[in-house]
Amino acid sequence: MRAFPCCLIANARFRNVFACCLLSGLTGFAPVVSAQPTLFGGNPDTSAFLRIPPDTDDWTRHFRIGALVGMNISANFSMNGTFGISGNNPSQGLFDNGYVRTDNTGNAFGQTGYWGYKYPSQVSGSTLTMDAATSFSASHSAKESGGVFPGFEMAYGGNLWYWKHARVGWELGFGLLPISITDNESMPASVNQLSYTFNTGGIVVPNAPYQGGFNRDGEPTIQVPFNITPSGTNSIPNGMVTGSQKLDVMLYTLRLGPTMYWDLTDHISLSLGAGPAVGVVSGDYKFDETITASGVSPASNSGRIGGTDFVYGGYVNATVLCHVTDNGDIFAGAQFMPMSDATISGQGRSGRLNLGGQVYFTVGINWPF
Repeated sequence: MRAFPCCLIANARFRNVFACCLLSGLTGFAPVVSAQPTLFGGNPDTSAFLRIPPDTDDWTRHFRIGALVGMNISANFSMNGTFGISGNNPSQGLFDNGYVRTDNTGNAFGQTGYWGYKYPSQVSGSTLTMDAATSFSASHSAKESGGVFPGFEMAYGGNLWYWKHARVGWELGFGLLPISITDNESMPASVNQLSYTFNTGGIVVPNAPYQGGFNRDGEPTIQVPFNITPSGTNSIPNGMVTGSQKLDVMLYTLRLGPTMYWDLTDHISLSLGAGPAVGVVSGDYKFDETITASGVSPASNSGRIGGTDFVYGGYVNATVLCHVTDNGDIFAGAQFMPMSDATISGQGRSGRLNLGGQVYFTVGINWPF
């Protein structure tokens, strides 16, 4: 029987002890990337896509909610035609240069003492003329840039496969963004007036300007017809319209597309996504204007036009996630979502919301499951 030298036996024992210590040390200091699946039954360095089992504790299956701000959104405003003036009401006895209203007697005997006028030229013999601007003609267009619009976003997603050290999945997102863009306008206009005549009878008409009171108490009275109808028209070319036009709408967006995730460290991950997007724009085109012209008291005109329009496009986004706890992350992201324009129009007016370059920034909380 062959004998082994003692030195060889000692060396063999030393190599065994050293190998055990080295293995223990590597095991103790090996990095733990809890967010990245280890194998799922395959080689993580293979070029094949490996399906993630549905019962796997995978952090990228998630629901997230956060704040959103939208930028780079603008609006075009236009108006062309003849527009009614809402502020004047001749049927109630209100005119640009005076009034003829019902006094405390209910206009007994077809007479009223509740009347007044502004200019001497309104009186000719026994005829008193009143004028009311009822419409104006104008043409105007402008483009206004919007500011920063705060909103809300939530998303739900899951993963299907992993490939090497990345995951491939999907995400469905919903966004809600209130938008308000205003154009402060000033434009020339041709103002159209209607004239109304009243019989002063045999009274001595007080000098202009004159304002009679509601109570008929010795004041001069004039005749009031049962139906106040215009007796003529007048066009004033040197008018001016000042005021504002506004798009006040809500943008609802829905997006769905693939996502890819990379774990940069044990606690930091990056995701990229892209896909189609659709949306609905719903709200009002509002206007508030003042019409002035020579011989015309300022007349107010305001109103709104409601509308809803469907928009479509696509999105590209990038999100950075920080794994704070096993069941909670915080995230921040940026998204480019070009979409078609939305238009609300009517009555010769139009407001177009330009969504072709909109950019979103988001921040919030992500819950993996």
